[in-house]
Amino acid sequence: MTDGAPAHKHLRHAFPWLIATMICVHACMATTRVTAALWVLQQGYGEASLGMLLSLFAVAPIALSLWAGRLADRHGFHRPMGVGVAMAFVGALLALLIPQLWAIATGCLLAGGAVAVAAVALQREAGLMAQEPGELKKIFSWMALGPAMSNAVSPIVAGLLIDHVGMWAAFAFATGLPVVAGLLARQVPPNPPAVLTRSFRERAAWDLFRLPAYRRLLVVNLALSAGWDAHSFVVPVVGHDRGLSASSIGLVLGSFAVAATVVRLAIVRFADDLDEARAVRAAMTLATLTFGAYAWLPGTLGLMAGSALLGLALGSVQPMILAMLHRATPPERHGQALGLRMLTVNGATVAMPMGFGMLAAGTALAAPMWVMAAALLAAQWPARKL
Repeated sequence: MTDGAPAHKHLRHAFPWLIATMICVHACMATTRVTAALWVLQQGYGEASLGMLLSLFAVAPIALSLWAGRLADRHGFHRPMGVGVAMAFVGALLALLIPQLWAIATGCLLAGGAVAVAAVALQREAGLMAQEPGELKKIFSWMALGPAMSNAVSPIVAGLLIDHVGMWAAFAFATGLPVVAGLLARQVPPNPPAVLTRSFRERAAWDLFRLPAYRRLLVVNLALSAGWDAHSFVVPVVGHDRGLSASSIGLVLGSFAVAATVVRLAIVRFADDLDEARAVRAAMTLATLTFGAYAWLPGTLGLMAGSALLGLALGSVQPMILAMLHRATPPERHGQALGLRMLTVNGATVAMPMGFGMLAAGTALAAPMWVMAAALLAAQWPARKL
């Protein structure tokens, strides 16, 4: 930033608009995800089909994440944000207008891509608002509240709409959210990057793998992100198998997100006293124990309690990971670093739900949780070197 403190103040004034925009874009995806999952189960397609459908949320980010990172590094916030909003709107509208498997699958594909493109732009813009390294945890904790709040509210709203109005009402709710996101994004002032000369040669994003700290962060991030996928998969499947209503399943999913919101607010309050690496390792330990015990939790309240513990553990990690990532990579390549992180995470996410679906169909419904407990235990080794 060449304008110093006034420019930082100008950026920070737009921070609430960034959070509100993230909430709406992510809520569109979260609503589409839970509604599509319940639609597939209601139509009798089974757990394997559900796993394949949920994996589609990660397919588009694989193709778009690096491109979104370069776009943000070159043009700033608004261009990639516009792409993300348009994808979210088209995906939700398609699922609303054509209640067929191919249309809903396409909607899931577009919704996942929308969140990836928008998140890279939002996270890069938020990182520019930190005036000193210690502020990064606070800023990314506030940013992480967006997905946490949308995950808390969206499943509950979707469940209520499905039970009392119909599936179409939940998809209609998802369709309106990108429109609101587009209006909110316009409140963020332009902050274009420095103009590059013709002689500038952009380095390949893969070069970032040469940084040991970045590699370890990605490995830990992959294991923890897979935990989110396992939870998102198992809750609708277990809830449906136990005969829970859509509203009850929404409450279980919502309890995870509420806990993630609470822990991120706590990080904002106590950020200066937190050791990031220790906090990540503690969260991994809590998640490992909870995943191992989840299958034996009784009733809706038991599942809500287990989901809340997972929300506390997994919800605390993203601000720490993003803060460490910004310090581990050059400032002019933050967009690339975020895009590459998004690509690797979503690359694993494509395989995870399909694997979870086949595993649950062939063994036990809660088997994905046990696999995640073992994976997090193994990931403690790179986590110790952070």
